[in-house]
Amino acid sequence: MVKIIGLMSGTSLDGLDMCYVEFNYNNGKWDYKIGAAEAGEYPLEIKNKLANAQNMSALEYATFHSDYGLYIGRVVKAFIDKYNLQPDYIASHGHTIFHQPSKRFTAQIGSGAGIAAESGIDTICDFRTTDVALYGQGAPLVPIGDRNLFAQYDYCLNMGGFSNISYNKEDQRVAYDISPVNYVLNHYTRSIGLEFDKDGEIARSGNISKELLNDLNNLDFYTKSGPKSLGREWVEDVVIPLIDSYNIIFEDKLCTFCEHVAYQIGSHIKSGKVLLTGGGAFNLYLVERMRNLAPQCEYFVPDSMTINYKEALIFAFLGALYSMNMPNCLSSVTGATRDNIGGALYKAGLKNNLL
Repeated sequence: MVKIIGLMSGTSLDGLDMCYVEFNYNNGKWDYKIGAAEAGEYPLEIKNKLANAQNMSALEYATFHSDYGLYIGRVVKAFIDKYNLQPDYIASHGHTIFHQPSKRFTAQIGSGAGIAAESGIDTICDFRTTDVALYGQGAPLVPIGDRNLFAQYDYCLNMGGFSNISYNKEDQRVAYDISPVNYVLNHYTRSIGLEFDKDGEIARSGNISKELLNDLNNLDFYTKSGPKSLGREWVEDVVIPLIDSYNIIFEDKLCTFCEHVAYQIGSHIKSGKVLLTGGGAFNLYLVERMRNLAPQCEYFVPDSMTINYKEALIFAFLGALYSMNMPNCLSSVTGATRDNIGGALYKAGLKNNLL
C-alpha cells in the first residue's frame, strides 16, 4: 500500500484541491480508497498573483514560485493534522502558468521543496516537464488514471478550465483537450463579481449568436488531429478577443459559449458510457445542451466527491506510479517519443535527525 495526498490547482482558480488516497496494486490491477478530501479557497492575494504570474518579472516569478510552494505546504500540513493522516508522499500538480509544448517548455508554479519543507512530507511535483522535453504535449496526464481506475466507462470526460477526453482505441489510451470551458465562462462571470454561473442559469437566460458560434467552431485548433493540448495563452490571445469583438449582451456570450462547448464535445463523443467530472459537470444548462446534441451518449455524473476531486485523486495516482518507478505519462496520449516517468522528488529531510 502507498498513501499519497494529491494536490490540484486548476486554471479556473477555484482553489487548491487536496485528496488523501490509499492505493493497492495486486496482480496488475489498482484499487484505491479516498480517506479524506478538501478544497481550500485561495486568499485574494494568492488568486490575483496566480492570475497574473505570466506578467511578472523574473525575480517576482521566482519569489512567488517559492512563496506559493511554502503556502501550499502550510495548507497541506493543516489538512494532515485535521484528519490525522500519515501520507508517504504528496503529489502536487502545481498551477500552470506557461504551457508551450511546441517550444518544449511548460511551467507549473509552486516549489516542491517548499511544500516538502512546510509539510514534512516527501513531495513529488513537476509531472509535465519530462514529457515536453521528449517532444510530447505534457498533457493531458489524467488518462493513465482513467485507464486504471475508471475502466468501466467508454469515455472519461473532464470539464474544468478546459475539457479533455480519454478512451481506449485499438488497445491504446488516447486523450486530448477538446475546448476551453470554465476558463472562459468564469472569466466573464468574474467581471460581474461572480465566481461562476451557478447551474448555468445566466447562460440559460441568453440567446445563441449564430455568427459568433460559427466563428468559434471554425477556430484553427479544432481542425488539428493527433495529440494536442490547450493553454491559457491561446484562450487569452484568440478566444476571448473573438468573443469580445461581438457587440452582444453578457447573457448571450455565456449562452453561445456553452453551445460551442457542447458542440465541440458532441463532435468527439457520439455514443457510449461517459464519466463526466470537473466543475463543468455542475453546469446543468451546459450538460443539458451536451445531451441534446449527442442523444446517444449516456452521461454519468458521479458523486460530488468524484466530481470535485477526480483530478487530485489521479495526481495522487501519478505519484503512486512514480514511487514504484512505473511510467505515468503515456506517449500514445501526449505524442512523446516514449512513455516516461514524469516528476521530481523533493525529500522533506532526515527522519529523527539520523544520519
